[in-house]
Amino acid sequence: MIALLQRVTEAWVRISNEPVASIGPGLLVLVGVEAGDGPEEARRLAQRTCHYRVFPDANGQMNLDVGAAGGAILAVPQFTLAADTQRGNRPGFSTAAPPGEAEPLFQEFAGAIRAHLGRVETGRFGADMSVGLVNQGPVTFWLQVRPPGSGTVR
Repeated sequence: MIALLQRVTEAWVRISNEPVASIGPGLLVLVGVEAGDGPEEARRLAQRTCHYRVFPDANGQMNLDVGAAGGAILAVPQFTLAADTQRGNRPGFSTAAPPGEAEPLFQEFAGAIRAHLGRVETGRFGADMSVGLVNQGPVTFWLQVRPPGSGTVR
């Protein structure tokens, strides 16, 4: 399971030009679900997302996680993160989990964030969304949690 974290001063999702979700300072998290992922990967990735220290402390060092910084999280499902880009000029999607498997895992991820922070805003699974953000820094990190036996955690 993959999360692309972007530290933002604000972020939002619109569908058909209608507001769906928005946050002020915090993290915009694009979430990709890979074939073989399960609930444990979703919960582990949510835990890492909530505790990843990407916000500056009083000395300007990245020592605070989103909760300690008083930030919010906007989680957006994005299956293209799980694309196979190893060959050619066109991505393949055989490495992405099918929608029927991916949507419950995205919801598990969002629920685990909500359990930790008390609130999470989300995009809509399967929708054609417009996502906007003001990236602060810019600060962007790729987190990946793999099922046991399939490789290392990055």
